[in-house]
Amino acid sequence: MPQASPRDTYLQVAEVVKAQIKSDAQMTHLPPAADLMRDHDVSRGVVLRAFKVLEKDGVAEPVRGGRWRVVREGEQVDRRPLDERIADLIPAFKEGQAFFSASDLMGKFGVSRPTVTKALDRLEAVGVLASAGQGKVRTVRAVPNREERS
Repeated sequence: MPQASPRDTYLQVAEVVKAQIKSDAQMTHLPPAADLMRDHDVSRGVVLRAFKVLEKDGVAEPVRGGRWRVVREGEQVDRRPLDERIADLIPAFKEGQAFFSASDLMGKFGVSRPTVTKALDRLEAVGVLASAGQGKVRTVRAVPNREERS
């Protein structure tokens, strides 16, 4: 990529990433900063400024863990904590019924196993799920009504 002015390099990187987002409808996260640094031969600061431009333009937003996710126009994203989103699934079950596995929830919410495990542990702590131990199926202990969940 030609660098006409070092001061505008971050804008050029942002434009390249915008073009990638536009051309790839399946793209959900921005490339890692290290990849952009290598591909464009720029510093981390330049990449981070490019990310901020993308955020200002409404194309991307930061997520936990230092990653950035793509924001598509008209897209609705539930930003509540994972345990709250999982709790919304519980009323579809009966007390004593086996609940979704961590693997199922990982796929459903697009998060890592440790993230799912922490959320499930919080639901166990409040008494809506029960577990017989590591590797065992979690069951629904109590189905919360709407007032209890809020």
